[in-house]
Amino acid sequence: MRNWDEKNEKGHCAGDADAEDAEWVCRRLDIPFHEVNFVKEYWNDVFMYMIEEYKAGFTPNPDIMCNKKIKFSPFLKHAQEDLNCEIIATGHYARTSFGDNLEKYDPRKGARLLQSIDRLKDQTFFLSQISQKSLQHTMFPIGDYSKDVVRKIAESANLDRVAQKRDSTGICFIGSRNFQEFISEYIEENPGSFIDIDTREEVGTHQGIHQWTIGQRCNLSPFPQPYFVAEKHPEANNIYVVSGTHHPALFTSTMFTEPIYWIHSPASQLFTKGQLECQFRFQNTASLVPCVITTHTHNPWHHSPTQNNMVVSLATPLRAITPGQYAVFYIGDECIGSARIIRPGPSLYALNVGECRTRILKERLRQPPPSGKERIPGKRAPKQEATKD
Repeated sequence: MRNWDEKNEKGHCAGDADAEDAEWVCRRLDIPFHEVNFVKEYWNDVFMYMIEEYKAGFTPNPDIMCNKKIKFSPFLKHAQEDLNCEIIATGHYARTSFGDNLEKYDPRKGARLLQSIDRLKDQTFFLSQISQKSLQHTMFPIGDYSKDVVRKIAESANLDRVAQKRDSTGICFIGSRNFQEFISEYIEENPGSFIDIDTREEVGTHQGIHQWTIGQRCNLSPFPQPYFVAEKHPEANNIYVVSGTHHPALFTSTMFTEPIYWIHSPASQLFTKGQLECQFRFQNTASLVPCVITTHTHNPWHHSPTQNNMVVSLATPLRAITPGQYAVFYIGDECIGSARIIRPGPSLYALNVGECRTRILKERLRQPPPSGKERIPGKRAPKQEATKD
């Protein structure tokens, strides 16, 4: 499957090398090799979506969109209609409730997306937007194996050429190029200011908010500590930065998302009780964090007349919650769905502006404890024991 046909910075097309490897494997296994071109579909449905998101100040996830719009949509249709195949098998580290070989196939029950045995390589995060129909017609044959075992299986089958092939990382069409240089080829530069969130003073200039993402380090000089992106304000074309990677403005415990896409079926608890306890991540390699999802109808202070948004509250504040990325949700082994992040909630910095909370806590600690004669509101007085003369 070819999705990108432009050459990288060295004049090579990574798709050519991948196709050659795939054809070599097919010859070794004596199975047919077919190649299909989805460059047009990828450009229209994934790449242009990514460009528009960056223009609007968001940071998109093209890998999730590629799976949703290409690999499990037109590719599955091509396999079924043009190659007369009922199902597809992919190399993603994932599993389904239908079993490795679809031996538990039951369309009435529907398929559930499950994490792979190798949690470090699990890729359900990137599959969190694919359709139920596609999931029912997909096999994940390596979901029960670790990466090391998969490599040994390839070696035992004399597939040495690919057995030790390096894992693909990052956005495939960018390669090792500098992202800011790459994206500037497609989005016109629009200079603006870096503003220190504490002092509200300009500390530098940038060439466009599309070149930066939340949590990213900024190489601004001559400051003693490095600056990091805390907020992007597209309307004013300003980027607010903070000094130090652990600044409280980078951390939040809440976020607002678009309506959740449910892979199998909507969680009834969310709509009967207004809340759902589950686990969350917004980066593929990040650890899962307990969270509570609440519908906007149970948060009247955030009621939106135009958007049925969700509120996600985290058990632990996380760094650099990024608008445009996806909040992916899990219950046990199951990836239940995901939702695009609209914006983070108030940061730890915003909740303690001017160290207001810190001052209140210090003042309380300085207050003398109540004496024995004073009644503490809401607390009963201790019983007096009778004494004998």
